Amino acid sequence: MSILTLDLLTFDPGQACTSPSAYAEQVTQLVEASWDSGADLVLLPEFTWMGLEPLLPHTTQAPLEAVAELFWQELFPTLRDRLSRPGKAVVLGTVPARSDSGSIRNRAPILAEGVLSYQDKLHLTPWENAFECGDTLKIWHFADFRITVIICLDIEIPELSARLRDSQVDLILCPSATETEMGVERVNRCASARAVELGCYCAVSHLTGTATSDLIDVNLGKAALYRPSQAAFKNNRRTEATEIFTEGCHQLRVTLDKHPLNVMRRMFSETNPAHLGTKNAGRERVIRLESTP
Repeated sequence: MSILTLDLLTFDPGQACTSPSAYAEQVTQLVEASWDSGADLVLLPEFTWMGLEPLLPHTTQAPLEAVAELFWQELFPTLRDRLSRPGKAVVLGTVPARSDSGSIRNRAPILAEGVLSYQDKLHLTPWENAFECGDTLKIWHFADFRITVIICLDIEIPELSARLRDSQVDLILCPSATETEMGVERVNRCASARAVELGCYCAVSHLTGTATSDLIDVNLGKAALYRPSQAAFKNNRRTEATEIFTEGCHQLRVTLDKHPLNVMRRMFSETNPAHLGTKNAGRERVIRLESTP
């Protein structure tokens, strides 16, 4: 399948829920509604599951550890059963998860036709000091697309993007959470740059609203898709985006076509930074830096 229907969902973790299972049911129903109405793939924002924090039972555990245990041990088995569907995939935002070392990571669970994989956040903000950095960027396959998940701040790191050169990645999914308009702007402007420099689709979904959690007390954002600025896409909108929302769950549906990507990759008569690859774009080529007195 060379056509992919993608739903980008903002999510408000402060919506009233009476229990963790009710919270998980709310997320599940959003995903199922997208699938039932025609979406193949759904993206939820970073820290979607930190909205569980005020629903935690009284415990001596730190909130991140308690949310991790609640999600992975109690909620995820049912989520996996409900969200395993042929021809459908979802990135379930992010949730704390215990790594092999015993530390807590900011992890994006990925279910593609029932198969579980995940992506850990690789670069951490100052207020994520309780997390451990991930160390691997994964590319996975769904519906004839090569896809990677790059979480929030990671999209702002050009050195990480440079590692994707020559990977033939088709789609970057960026779940994000930020509390200011400047944060939204940083993430989304960098996502647009990644689409240009790597010659791929890049999609962003932000958290919205307020929640009883130090980590995600205030959130605002939007959903957006960026396409390459190449001739193969001249008849497409290179940017599709919602307004910035301060609360609520909102949807942006976009259609991704593999054909223009294939055409673009065969066109060497126009300027395209994606064609430079690692050898000529500066990763393997020696480029000196000079500074005059």
